[in-house]
Amino acid sequence: MLEVSDLSVTRGGVKLLEGVSFKLAAGQALVLRGPNGVGKTSLLRTVAGLQPALGGAIQFEPDGFAYASHADGIKATLSVEENLTFWAQIFGSNGVEAAMMAYDLRTLRERPAGALSAGQGRRLGLARLLVTGRPLWLLDEPTVSLDAEAVGMFARAIKAHLQAGGAALLATHIDLGLEDPTVLELSPYKAKTPVTDDFDEAFL
Repeated sequence: MLEVSDLSVTRGGVKLLEGVSFKLAAGQALVLRGPNGVGKTSLLRTVAGLQPALGGAIQFEPDGFAYASHADGIKATLSVEENLTFWAQIFGSNGVEAAMMAYDLRTLRERPAGALSAGQGRRLGLARLLVTGRPLWLLDEPTVSLDAEAVGMFARAIKAHLQAGGAALLATHIDLGLEDPTVLELSPYKAKTPVTDDFDEAFL
């Protein structure tokens, strides 16, 4: 479903990662790990096509993925139901009621998204994934702003997605109880710092 080969990733023109390679099959979750700043977000953005790779190859179905970042991707003036209906129409799918049920949003269906709490907004952003119909999820710290109950909702949603033949590439430090996930530690792929010579040849 996704194959990454010898990928080099940059941020702000600075190389962060090099030589990253992995495969992700249907029904599989791959969890990115590493210290802050190692390049987890930049790797996800590169795979999603939001920034160019410095080198390497990414192979997957171009219209087969949905990306969820720290931003929830919701419109503040639309209600909860209108937001999900909008995204369902964009992706040509349905499942709005099921998505609201999965994230306990039915009682909030008429509330403007701009009036939601941070946690409620995050649940709405994640519910958006369920109406995309896309088999591959790219997720950057999906549990930010979620309480323990909402983390459980997300864990159930991603397990159901994998059991249905979907796949997920995600950066998280939360144990979601996934069955035998693959963990990719990014620290070994950290780009080597170039050696600079401060000697000024102008004085020769």
